[in-house]
Order: sequence, then C-alpha cells, then structure tokens
Amino acid sequence: MNQRRNSLNPVPLTDTPVSFAIIILCAIIFFIRYQPPGMALWPAGSGFFSPWQLLTYAFLHGSFNHLFFNMFAVWMFGTPLERSWGSQRFLTYYGVCVVGAGIIQLLVQLFEGGIYPTIGASGGVFGLLLAYGVMWPTNRIFLIFFPVPIQAKWFVLIYGGIELLFGVTRAMPGIAHFAHLGGMIFGAVLLYKWGWRLGMTWKS
Repeated sequence: MNQRRNSLNPVPLTDTPVSFAIIILCAIIFFIRYQPPGMALWPAGSGFFSPWQLLTYAFLHGSFNHLFFNMFAVWMFGTPLERSWGSQRFLTYYGVCVVGAGIIQLLVQLFEGGIYPTIGASGGVFGLLLAYGVMWPTNRIFLIFFPVPIQAKWFVLIYGGIELLFGVTRAMPGIAHFAHLGGMIFGAVLLYKWGWRLGMTWKS
C-alpha cells in the first residue's frame, strides 16, 4: 500500500466528496430529528431487524456530542484517507467497516440476549482510525480529550486496547465497544486484502 505522508493542508470539498457527504447527511438527519426506528440496528431475533439496518444505523446519532465527535473524526481521519485512496476505495472501506461493526454488534446481542437498537457511525470511525494509523503511522495525533502528541500507530493500539477492556469488563454500559472493535477488525481484513502487512506499520 502507498504510505505517502499525509498533508495537513485544507481539503477542498471536491477532493473528498464522500467524507463530506457522510458528515452532511448525518448532520441533516440529526438536526431535522428524522430518526425512524427502522433505520436503527435491531437484534436479529427481535422481530424488528432488516438487512439495510447494517448501513442505515451509522447515519443516526443519539446526542449532539455523539454526532460531533464522530463527524470530527470523519473529517480528521477520513478526508486524508479519501484524498490518498480516491473516493471509490474510501467508500468501500468505510462501508465495510460500518457493516462489519454492525455484524459484530448483532453477534454480541445474540450472546447477551439484549433487545435494544444500536445507532452511530463509531464503528466506521474506528475503521478510519485504524487505516490512518496504517497509512501514516508516525504522524502525531493531538486530540482535545488526549492533549499529548502521540504517534498514530500507538494511538490506534492504545485506543483499541481500551475498547477491548471496556467491552470485556462491561464498563461504560450503553456504548457498543465490541462494535467499535468490529469496525477495526473488518477494516484490517480489507487492508490486508489490499496489500497491507503488519510489518509495514511497525517498521516505521
């Protein structure tokens, strides 16, 4: 895979139409309060599940903070990926991560037996975070809630570990931690299919 260094120059809308379409659609759906239950992801055995929910759930958000931080991540990590890969490959990758996160969430709910809907683009966002760390492993990330510059590859590893810990211990209930990891896992499989190998990241 091509691992050109990411530029921090402003990204025109025309260069990254998919990323901005995701941001705009999610924002419109949230602010007009259009959240029909049939768009959320329901457990497979609940009687409310439909296959299209594996995609549509990612356009719904439960609060402004939920929307803001997910869309900020799409802008921060998604736009450089789309500019590097092209829109078609980026859309394929993001879609696989969203669907993969949804599949993992369905499996978790099947195991736990809970009947509740899942919403949010976080599974796709975690896939984007992984891809960013793969493409530019030595880029330093500085986030509001983590005000220490850290290389992208370490940030991905630490964040993934935290999600796994929270998922296993059931800390912070109400958050689909395993779905987030599912976005990363399905993203990693697709990146591997496209030619990425672990050594390409950790030799940097």
